[in-house]
Amino acid sequence: MRLFEHMGSVVVSNIVLLVVAALVVVGTLSSLLAARFGAPILLVFLVVGVAAGEGGPGGIHFDDYWATYMVGSAALAVILFDGGLRMRVASMRGAILPAVGLSTVGVAFTAALVALVAAPLLGLGWMEALLVGAIVASTDAAAVLFLVRAQGLHLGRRVGSVIEIESATNDPAAVFLTVLLVELLTSHLADPGLMVVFGALREMVVGAVLGVAGGYALVALLNRVDLPGGLHPVMVVGVAVLLFALTSLLHGSGFLAVYLAGLVVGNRPVRAIASITSFLDTITWLCQIVMFVMLGMLVSPEKILQYALPALGVAAFLILVGRPAAVFACLAPFHFSLKEKLFVSWAGLRGAVSIFLATIPMLAHLPMAEVYFNVAFAVVLVSLILHGWTMAYAARRLDVALSDPDPGVRRFEIDLPGQTDMELVAYPVMAATPAVGQAQLPPWARLVMVVRANETLTPEAAGPLKAGDYGYLLAPPKRVHQLDRMFRPEETTPLDDSAAFPFVGEVRLGDLASFYGLAVPDSELGLTIADAFADRSDDQPAPGMRIAYGHAVIEVRGVTDGRVTYAVLRLEAGRLKRSIARVRRLLGFPPEQDEDDE
Repeated sequence: MRLFEHMGSVVVSNIVLLVVAALVVVGTLSSLLAARFGAPILLVFLVVGVAAGEGGPGGIHFDDYWATYMVGSAALAVILFDGGLRMRVASMRGAILPAVGLSTVGVAFTAALVALVAAPLLGLGWMEALLVGAIVASTDAAAVLFLVRAQGLHLGRRVGSVIEIESATNDPAAVFLTVLLVELLTSHLADPGLMVVFGALREMVVGAVLGVAGGYALVALLNRVDLPGGLHPVMVVGVAVLLFALTSLLHGSGFLAVYLAGLVVGNRPVRAIASITSFLDTITWLCQIVMFVMLGMLVSPEKILQYALPALGVAAFLILVGRPAAVFACLAPFHFSLKEKLFVSWAGLRGAVSIFLATIPMLAHLPMAEVYFNVAFAVVLVSLILHGWTMAYAARRLDVALSDPDPGVRRFEIDLPGQTDMELVAYPVMAATPAVGQAQLPPWARLVMVVRANETLTPEAAGPLKAGDYGYLLAPPKRVHQLDRMFRPEETTPLDDSAAFPFVGEVRLGDLASFYGLAVPDSELGLTIADAFADRSDDQPAPGMRIAYGHAVIEVRGVTDGRVTYAVLRLEAGRLKRSIARVRRLLGFPPEQDEDDE
């Protein structure tokens, strides 16, 4: 009899594994449809979860908020660590202060504004309404960047960095505010003022100190401990979750700690960094799929419909009033243009964190917990649908996307055992790239092998690289991205090599646009040549970098202290004569005879 009981348990376990694995596979494959039709991947995963849940065709009964909270915490820790790991400190210049302002003051301001509307619409008291605002105050700007880039756009460095840093640092503020309000609602404190101030300072200070210390400790561990191949990434994920849990136990912000730890690791020489980033690419996708599907399974469509009208009112106010008001207030001191502020306002896409935060009142058994959860889910759904299909359009209309995003370059990185100063990188050599026929490499890079037509050749035997080759090079990890320029397709616009107009780096693009008729976006007219290249460079500009503006290309020729000092303007073949005629007219000279003939 016991044998049959155990057999039944095995069958149930296998059914659970089957369902979980099937949901992961369906969620993964559905991401292809998301990329094809421009839908946010988060929306697709949530829909898969809802369809699998009790109220959908799947009919699976799932209401374990504690398990969801645990899985969500671990998943967010890994995702935030990965976000910090990929952020270059050099790309954060000019963006840290505005982003931190948005992620702290902006979160609190947004929560307070939403509370003004949530209280009458949902029939809540002031503290309960503020909790609704705190739950929906954080953004999922990583999804915004995916949407913009998936449609062939690339945001300017400053705007893109502000959105990306805000998305990683506003989660700790929203989590702290939500937990604090839940504690206040359950403890019924009369005067929570000092508790709020000291609690916020403690969370941020403890999280920052442990995050930086943990990051440096992880760097030392990776570089000194010789682990078997493939275990470095596993240890990194384990340390990230450990650091999150330890910081939370010490009443610090675990989310801030893991982000800062990732930032330290990503900007230091680290052994096995290529395998670590490759592994995190996979594990963060898995974390997102599992977390979003679980959150979707918690939802009951019938209950969502009960709160549909007030939730739509909250969502409309948040998107059209609350978020823009917070953005304009926080960015006022930092000289952002009107169009940049409008885009950052529209980039306030709500995501999984808001639904995750809504599970906290459920775990605390607050009387209105069901209201918070269903309203939060409805707000996220509206935001995903509205923002998800309009983000790229808004970037184009507001001229915050660069006019010439760099085409992607395929690069394969291979770790060298016991080595952090150099790594082996491989590139496919395509036609129309500077690498074709290139015999001279930068002094800090060395070609070690060429694969050509299934043959493995030494650099001496291969000679200059040819289209179709695979080139393997040794280079310092911090300079690998500079090699990308050699293997990136050049501009295909035929340029007139007979004329290159020289300019110093401080010349305004607006002046060049007036004289030469360049197609410069409105958002860049006030920039200098040096500013334009700085806005496109994560590290620093280098000679040979180009920006295309319609029929012309501006090319860097001189850089001093990381800033462009000398550049040349080259025009498309056939445009030179018309541009000279335009300049003569602007300067008041009479037209030449052949101009009259035209």
